[in-house]
Amino acid sequence: MRIFSPTETESSERRVAIVPASVTKLTALGAQVAVEAGIGASVNFSDPEYRDAGAEIVADRRAALASADIVLRLRKPPSADIAALKRACIHVSFLDPFTDVEPVRALAARGVSAICMEMIPRSTIAQKMDALSSQASLAGYVAVLLGANRLDRIFPMMMTPAGTIPPAKVFIIGVGVAGLQAIATAKRLGAVVEAFDTRPGVEEQVKSLGGKFVKVGLGEIGQTAQGYAKELTPEQLAKQREVMEQRCAQADLVITTAQVFGRKAPVIVTKAMLEKMKPGTIVVDMAVESGGNVECSIPDEDIVVNGVKIIGWRNLAGRVPRAASAMYSSNLANLVDHFWDRTAKTFRLDPANEILRDCLVTHDGTIVNERIRTLASA
Repeated sequence: MRIFSPTETESSERRVAIVPASVTKLTALGAQVAVEAGIGASVNFSDPEYRDAGAEIVADRRAALASADIVLRLRKPPSADIAALKRACIHVSFLDPFTDVEPVRALAARGVSAICMEMIPRSTIAQKMDALSSQASLAGYVAVLLGANRLDRIFPMMMTPAGTIPPAKVFIIGVGVAGLQAIATAKRLGAVVEAFDTRPGVEEQVKSLGGKFVKVGLGEIGQTAQGYAKELTPEQLAKQREVMEQRCAQADLVITTAQVFGRKAPVIVTKAMLEKMKPGTIVVDMAVESGGNVECSIPDEDIVVNGVKIIGWRNLAGRVPRAASAMYSSNLANLVDHFWDRTAKTFRLDPANEILRDCLVTHDGTIVNERIRTLASA
């Protein structure tokens, strides 16, 4: 089979879908791998490095898309690329189906089997393919560094002849993959860290990283099949905000990571809460791409409310693009490897497979994922 990976078309995206190490892994399976010329420039991988790893370097993007059996990319494809795809090929990427379903419709109409990387199940067997988790971990790290860089004080306690500087106080809301990495990073930098999550079962994870878990009696709370906390009732949200207000008022840096898979992120930090925080406090809204946890946050902007600076940057993982590319590329290579038939040297696409039945969204000319099909028909 022929695998092709094109360059990304979004000008702000520095991550790439495949790195030379993954090319080596894929060619060892018996696949023919081609990459678009210049694909690794944004992360300092040269075309000769890809060629040495076993890839063919191609300049004609449209022809390469038309001849590929599998297309591996990072972002959802533009319409011109979808139109160039070979019928019955396999397309793998993030697709952003909950906010823009049109590319999914176009992929189905083209007869493409599209695998949506957002919908890889969070199961033990699929962990090596879980790109949401790999990118979220890096985003949590970056969020802390952004906060540290903007803060007007240092993170660790420092004892000097001139006096003792107390440590910064960091409050992290949401203890998923991103939140856990944020806790670990803030602790390594020397801050005092508190964290909250609606799932009480994560308390031990917070403590194991040196953080203090903030408890709020919200009653029965569960989590989705994707491992996200379930959406709270208005009463539960009000009770949560009451405790959040107290903790945020004491913090120097607040990081919000709370998201509900496939739905708008809940507003956790209100404008009223921001107005009660200390001037100079930094708030990093990691959920800004899905609507935002902070009432006043604006995508890709820093704003100030009552002396509190709110950072609403999207694609935080993309701010460490080489590491993010290596992890995403590994996720893709692991997916191909998992479904690779080593005898026939082909990708075994079984829609009934326990992994593919969650993440395969189009096949045989139709949208096969029920939830996405409902969105597309609305």
